[in-house]
Amino acid sequence: MTSSLTNVTVIGAGTMGNGIAHVFAMKNYTVVLCDISEAALERAIATIGKNLDRMVAKEKISDEDKIAALANITTNTDLASAVSEADLVVEAATENVDLKLNIFRKMDEHAPDDAILATNTSSISITKIAAVTKRPAQVIGMHFMNPVPVMKLVEVIRGYSTSDVTLDMVMEASKDLGKIPTEVNDYPGFVANRILMPMINEAIISLHEGVAGVEEIDTVMQLGMAHPMGPLQLADFIGLDVCLSIMNVLYDGFGNSKYAPSPLLVNMVSAGKLGRKSGEGFYKYEKGSKDIVVSDSFK
Repeated sequence: MTSSLTNVTVIGAGTMGNGIAHVFAMKNYTVVLCDISEAALERAIATIGKNLDRMVAKEKISDEDKIAALANITTNTDLASAVSEADLVVEAATENVDLKLNIFRKMDEHAPDDAILATNTSSISITKIAAVTKRPAQVIGMHFMNPVPVMKLVEVIRGYSTSDVTLDMVMEASKDLGKIPTEVNDYPGFVANRILMPMINEAIISLHEGVAGVEEIDTVMQLGMAHPMGPLQLADFIGLDVCLSIMNVLYDGFGNSKYAPSPLLVNMVSAGKLGRKSGEGFYKYEKGSKDIVVSDSFK
């Protein structure tokens, strides 16, 4: 570890939160993983342990490295105490603007005055989040990609008031994790989702209009554009509720009809067909199986 930010608190123990805690712990940061659910924290630690086991099996790390990484992580269900000694807090809660604003108010109240407050949001305005704190110069976006331990990119988003010092420290910490940080400015969707989500939305529109089927659309993008997975399978992986939330941010932010979410996407989320997390989206997912089948709705 070479970064000057040594104590890191991660808020939210879901897929992104446990991945962020994992990568910081691997680089010998002191990590507090915070969630209101003790069960979520237990699942997160178990997931981190399994992911570290895979790394050991592939001889990427040693057993000693795994033990050291897990020892670097403690858990806490109380946000106030979890952030009380943090140099950097990374919020990785659900992509809900009101929830994030409430968390940032509490983080701002209880974190040390010099702590940097970062959010892993994939689309919500950093400037809006920073405005509910008394330290807008120390608020920044750290948008990690999923799965966090594997993906190299960190989209580092500076809000209207983010200082150069804050930006430099977060860029340095991201590099220290072995990531490639890319600085972007605070506009709806930033770069990653401003480009990715309209593509996914257009794939859903193409399906809805009967241009082609699920497998056909994904095959065209995989084999024709060299994408590792098709846009509909990727939407299932991300979560259709998350895709809809980001499209709504783009639509509200730009006021341009090209960002309007597909009616099919809206209906699927309303029906609880959220993709892999719910067991069905454009494809069906069997627990414990790597095989996927096109949902009955699209046959």
